[in-house]
Amino acid sequence: MNRKKLFQHILWILIVAECFPMLAVAASKQKKQRYKIAVCDWMILKRQKIGSFQLVHELKGDGVELDMGSLGKREMFDNKLREPHFQQLFRETAQNYNLEVPSIAMSGFYGQSFLDRANYKELVRDCLDAMKVMGAKVAFLPLGGVEAGWQETPELRTALIKRLKEVGDMAASERVVIGIETQLDAREEVKLLKEINSPGIKIYFKFQNALENGRDLCKELKILGKNRICQIHCTDTDGVTLPFNERLDMNKVKKTLDKMGWRGWLVVERSRDKDDVRNVKKNYGTNIEYLKKVFQE
Repeated sequence: MNRKKLFQHILWILIVAECFPMLAVAASKQKKQRYKIAVCDWMILKRQKIGSFQLVHELKGDGVELDMGSLGKREMFDNKLREPHFQQLFRETAQNYNLEVPSIAMSGFYGQSFLDRANYKELVRDCLDAMKVMGAKVAFLPLGGVEAGWQETPELRTALIKRLKEVGDMAASERVVIGIETQLDAREEVKLLKEINSPGIKIYFKFQNALENGRDLCKELKILGKNRICQIHCTDTDGVTLPFNERLDMNKVKKTLDKMGWRGWLVVERSRDKDDVRNVKKNYGTNIEYLKKVFQE
């Protein structure tokens, strides 16, 4: 090796040696963040699309909440993650963009009743399998499609508790959690969790529900406590983006979560500008930037 090549070789070694600690610190810093910020793929118009990762990377998010795909009149979710080709593609793309998948959502149950599906265990199994593929620890199960008044109707409540206990135990056996979203207040959710009595069922808390029902958001969080909340949809209904939302004091929310000792994923679902709803980059870029400023800086 001549002197010139030797010098270049040594120079490259010195550059790598200089950069490696900085890269290690940056990776370590991201890994140790108490709060991480993700985005729902279906809300950025990328439901189970590989392009969701590039978009969230551009928006500077830390992760993507993937959806199981639409349900409609289908027997099963329209789910690409059953296919080995897509499994590999989704995993590799997430890794390439240094993004995590903290949760898999069954958003189809926003509009369909979890009680009306005879194959509910099969649908949940499909979700648990997708979680295993992507390394997700939380499944999101909204109960919005269940018949109104179920909580005061004994037969409906009993049937729902039975089903949630069954699928909760399925999740617990795989050391993951199903986070349910209800319209109940925090005290009623605590009562519901006790009735379900499964370590695999927790609350997926949504700021919008508390705010729209006139509840004290921080008080609700404290009643539930850190161990009952698996993940948070950290947004309000559409109207304005988060920095301009006057009924949501995000700094107070952070202080409350800090004091509770909670840590985990804050997932952006809504809070879009009502006059520019389909401007994905503006709405979600603004929300992510704001949440990172409050929770990570």
